[in-house]
Amino acid sequence: MAILITGGAGYIGTHAMVEFLEAGREVICVDNYSNSKPCALERVKKITGKNFKSYEVDLLDYDALEQVFKENKIDSCIHFAGLKAVGESCQKPLLYYHNNLTGTFNLCSLLSKYGAKKIVFSSSATVYGKPASVPITEDFPLSTTNPYGETKLMIERILKDIYASDSEWSVSILRYFNPIGAHKSGLIGEDPKGIPNNLLPYIAQVATGKRECLSIFGSDYNTHDGTGVRDYIHVVDLAKAHLKAIERAEKVTGVEYFNIGTGVGYSVLDIVKAYESATGAKVNYKIVDRRPGDIDECYANPEKAYNVLGWKAEYGIEDMCRDSYRWQTNNPDGYGEG
Repeated sequence: MAILITGGAGYIGTHAMVEFLEAGREVICVDNYSNSKPCALERVKKITGKNFKSYEVDLLDYDALEQVFKENKIDSCIHFAGLKAVGESCQKPLLYYHNNLTGTFNLCSLLSKYGAKKIVFSSSATVYGKPASVPITEDFPLSTTNPYGETKLMIERILKDIYASDSEWSVSILRYFNPIGAHKSGLIGEDPKGIPNNLLPYIAQVATGKRECLSIFGSDYNTHDGTGVRDYIHVVDLAKAHLKAIERAEKVTGVEYFNIGTGVGYSVLDIVKAYESATGAKVNYKIVDRRPGDIDECYANPEKAYNVLGWKAEYGIEDMCRDSYRWQTNNPDGYGEG
């Protein structure tokens, strides 16, 4: 029986595909390539030496998605697919609500129709809004500060309601903190379109000379060096958490929530220094004004994932920086035309 991976050609999706294939699991990828490239899947095949089916399908196209179910024996799903840029979500909220929610409605309807009632959902620490304290545990109050985060929280609630209506479902909700890094092969990694929204791709592009300077937003936060503190996790560690989650979903029913982070907070300047130390590259930066809505600190208490799933992060911050640099150096233009 196959595991359907939506958004499998994306940054986290490709790394998860590698982990699942190397664990001997059968996977089927669906992706509309709105923020990814087909050649990323060819690189997954090169890393693993294994083949798999992939479909160019938009989750908004119910009939095309159902055809995937008709052609394959699917018994579970890892749901990565969705629009994910915070800033864009504030500019285009209707696009985000329509895409992320409607796509999930279609997916869950077909998972139910075809008896594949096991899903691992790619959620986010953004559902904690501005936490009153750190580290964050799964029982913290939930709130959001942007439409992207709101779609994640809405989908969490929808999945909870689906289980309440049908106890055959197994739902595992993984709340990611800040995934960074790349596969050690240097063949797959984060390939943002245009100017990167996330810190590490921007640092990598400055370190390799593609961009001139990193802007650090604010130096007056209530942290050890005045810059914002976040929980950064290696994307390979994150990918492995999905394998652990689906293994549990195959054994139990219910809805469970897990923080997927390291439990360690690093400031922006910590990351810059670690990057320079790990790679020997120079990262030019300047301090600019804060961005509205940014918080002082955000990092996880990941104990539940360890106690229930048997998962914990294995890679340190220098590993994350070194692997990011290798990817960027080997692929200065990402996947290119792909």
